[in-house]
Amino acid sequence: MPNKKIAIVGARGIANYGGFETFVSELAPRLVEKGFEVYCTCERDTEMPPEYKGAKLIYFPFKMPENYQLRKIVEFFYDIYFGIICSFKYDIVYFLGFSANIFTVFPRILGKKSFVNMAGLEWERSKFSKNERMLLKFFFKLALIGSNYTIIDNKKLINHIDKKYHDKVVYISYGVNEIPEIKWEQKIIDYYTNTKVNPSAYWLAVARLQPDNNIETILEGYIKSNSNKPLIIIGNFSCEEDYEINIKTIINNWPDKKIILTGGIYNQKHLNMFRQHCFGYIHAHSIGGTNPSLLEALIMKNIIIANDNDFNREVAEDNVIYFNNDYDLSEKINSIEKDYFDYTKLSELSYKKAKTDFSWDNIVNNYKNLFLEIK
Repeated sequence: MPNKKIAIVGARGIANYGGFETFVSELAPRLVEKGFEVYCTCERDTEMPPEYKGAKLIYFPFKMPENYQLRKIVEFFYDIYFGIICSFKYDIVYFLGFSANIFTVFPRILGKKSFVNMAGLEWERSKFSKNERMLLKFFFKLALIGSNYTIIDNKKLINHIDKKYHDKVVYISYGVNEIPEIKWEQKIIDYYTNTKVNPSAYWLAVARLQPDNNIETILEGYIKSNSNKPLIIIGNFSCEEDYEINIKTIINNWPDKKIILTGGIYNQKHLNMFRQHCFGYIHAHSIGGTNPSLLEALIMKNIIIANDNDFNREVAEDNVIYFNNDYDLSEKINSIEKDYFDYTKLSELSYKKAKTDFSWDNIVNNYKNLFLEIK
């Protein structure tokens, strides 16, 4: 059995809301089952358990600030701190993202192994300033140079990597779990929506409320459509206040349209209840690679309307409906509502695709083989 010590650096906790946090909560316990000793970085909090399903948890010495701009600065030092500490203590350091990847070479200097998960095209996210985007792209270049391997979760990401680094790029996808059927509980739904919503009678989107997730396009497309079904958007705002004001202004300008912002829902059972019982799902993410929320919609047998880009097509292939802009989205909404049963076969195909290609058990075996191969 393997006995290598692996540190996973970059998530803000484990089993928390967020892509990397969910990723770690799925990967780390499975690596422990394979015989690895796994350590996961976490933010300081009121409750700080020492372990999660066999994975050891290590905590940042300072609490994160509430202020968004200040938090971004502290998160940068969070990654640096753990990058250095873990390089001394563990055999493999696996960096999630690359905000502090000037230090990805540090484990190698000490004779350890360094891996980086590219995650996506962070430098293209419009929530960052021009200088921040330039810095993120520079950090990514450093990550490619400094690490032993860069892991991509979507094959189309290879098109954004200089060819001279392709020999150190490994594709291992994100995963998704099959969820047992969850009974509709009206009291729980009412708690989040503050209004009466019926099962299988609402459109749903789950996303962080930020520009590259095209929340405005979702709203404008829905508003332009003929739909009388409510639109529920689950997620928190994660950028400047001006963006939040703009989104709420769009909603307030159309009081006859039933648009509901629930905020983030951190109870997974409750979140999955919304997913399982929606009429249709709108996925507007535009920055690759593989978005967990798309996989979760696929496995829930949702009828999905997705932003038409290479990353979403790589994941969902022809098993979802694609849109290019708000007018296109409105037409797709109208078409599905008019001929709903013509589209139901797609939900079965998307489910089979997710179950076959994105099984966590297969994914952890890929990680196990990679971590054992490298000497």
